[in-house]
Amino acid sequence: MNEDSYVKLARVLDTLPNGFPATADGIELRLLKKIFDPDEAELFCRLKLYFETSEQISQRTGISADELVEKLEVMKNKGQILGIDVAGIKLYRMVPWAFGIYELQMSRIDREMAEMCEQYENAFGKQFFENSPPLMQVIPVETEIAGKHQVLPHERVSTIIENSKSFMYIDCICKKEKALLGKPCDRPVQVCTVYAPIEGMFDDYPFGTSMTKKEAYDLLQRTEEHALVHLTWNIQNGHYFICNCCGCCCGVLRGINEMGFDASQVVNSYYYARIDPDACTACGLCADERCQVNAIEPAEESYTVISEKCIGCGLCVTACPAGAISLIRKPEEQIQTPPEDEMQWYELRAKMRGVDISRFT
Repeated sequence: MNEDSYVKLARVLDTLPNGFPATADGIELRLLKKIFDPDEAELFCRLKLYFETSEQISQRTGISADELVEKLEVMKNKGQILGIDVAGIKLYRMVPWAFGIYELQMSRIDREMAEMCEQYENAFGKQFFENSPPLMQVIPVETEIAGKHQVLPHERVSTIIENSKSFMYIDCICKKEKALLGKPCDRPVQVCTVYAPIEGMFDDYPFGTSMTKKEAYDLLQRTEEHALVHLTWNIQNGHYFICNCCGCCCGVLRGINEMGFDASQVVNSYYYARIDPDACTACGLCADERCQVNAIEPAEESYTVISEKCIGCGLCVTACPAGAISLIRKPEEQIQTPPEDEMQWYELRAKMRGVDISRFT
């Protein structure tokens, strides 16, 4: 029964749009055994991609509601599923491997799990980045687009914050994994932020630290100072997280830096940087300290941007002492409009991968 439970769970996760590919050595099954008990694996497979109460899950599955309440809370606290409390009503749903179970292992990841995740990264990343739409979109430094470009709401960090009433920050799971592997990052770790449209959502959450709206803005300002890229879900509405990422640890940006994928396959972006060679003093700050995807290289007497590698984050622009760099909006024909919301993203991704997610939606 145990082995069948994990094989079943792996197949369910690979049927979800984000994917969870099988490997020859079965590292993905060993990961699941590390995270789930057999009964938890079985219950996960009976959940949906949308929130339900324990009573709704009970009616649909025939499992006792009293039994479900205890099990679902345990699974939420273990980071196996997503659970929220809305005005005293507890809701639960399944989540993909990434963005999902992997990120929710913050309080449980140890050296063994970190080694497993790193080993699985190549197999997962290949499938993950070869399919579209991308999971993440880049939100550029807002000071570099405000008043200079016609910007849609989903392209602004401030839209996500202003649409929220609860704010939380957590450690970056990618940085924690790298530290456990003996390769710690020299940038801040408590840089991932989560948002909700309901007040008090994170007051009693099993991990993370609540913060105010002002603290959310302050944290994002600090991440820009440390040259971290703002990444969020590649959708137009319903954002609930902003990751602030470095090129050495982030599983997404490593798709560009280490796996060799084009930037457009890895993230959706709306801008690219351009350096004025006449104004550039060739100090190298943009390339050496700011760019997280190695998209800037020296030219004859200045630096230049490799446009196909640039993700348009704006971090180089804000730090240029000569003011030689500007953020240019891509031509409209090169801009990919994100899916309307999370569910449409799932549907489009499922269609691209040729998987049927109807039993989970």
